[in-house]
Amino acid sequence: MNDHIAQLILLQGIDLEIDQIDNQIKSEQNALDERITALAQREQNIADLTEQIAEIEKEKRVLETEASDKLDHVKDRQSKMMQVQTGREQTALLKEIEDGKKSVKENEDKIVALMEQSEALSTQIDEEKNLLKGEKKLVEEEKAKVRDAIEAINKGKKSKDNQRANQAQVIEARLLKKYDTLRSHRNGLAVANVLQGVCQGCFMSIPPQKYNMLLKGDTMLDCPSCQRIVYHQEPVTAE
Repeated sequence: MNDHIAQLILLQGIDLEIDQIDNQIKSEQNALDERITALAQREQNIADLTEQIAEIEKEKRVLETEASDKLDHVKDRQSKMMQVQTGREQTALLKEIEDGKKSVKENEDKIVALMEQSEALSTQIDEEKNLLKGEKKLVEEEKAKVRDAIEAINKGKKSKDNQRANQAQVIEARLLKKYDTLRSHRNGLAVANVLQGVCQGCFMSIPPQKYNMLLKGDTMLDCPSCQRIVYHQEPVTAE
């Protein structure tokens, strides 16, 4: 196999291990972030419920004021009953009093419904606060675990970073630049094996003549489809 290819394959192996370490760190951090986001959502839920209760209390005060005014009106009409002179006036006042009482009753019913609604929301808030308290404690414990886990993972990464730097030094600058560019544009895979004429990076066939040249192993070639640097190496089979 071409020496340059062999060096790049070795470098890619190290890079893939570093990618795995980075993914481990990302996975640990993402799991914690999800729990922190859930906490924030619960806090927002409590704030929304509190706001709903405030709106209910505001509506209740308006209804209470209206009911009080209507009740005063009913009392006023009742006091005037003693002064009416005709049956027609009495009938009109009686209707006004009944309508007033009915309206006060409607307000009172609405107030009771609002109080029940407010009470249910308050119970929900208490439950949410209890859950929030427990989850906050768990998240704080989780933060410490994730911090320790990432620290341990980073120790392994530091060793791989050093190994990567050493391997990169033995590769020609132009090849290393090409390799890094391909990695950034080809999902971390810059060098690909070709098996039975098929590039294992993009799974497209390469021209037969190019494949024959590749089998000789003394020339650096690119895949015509994905432009990855290609090589040929039979997979190791278990005996």
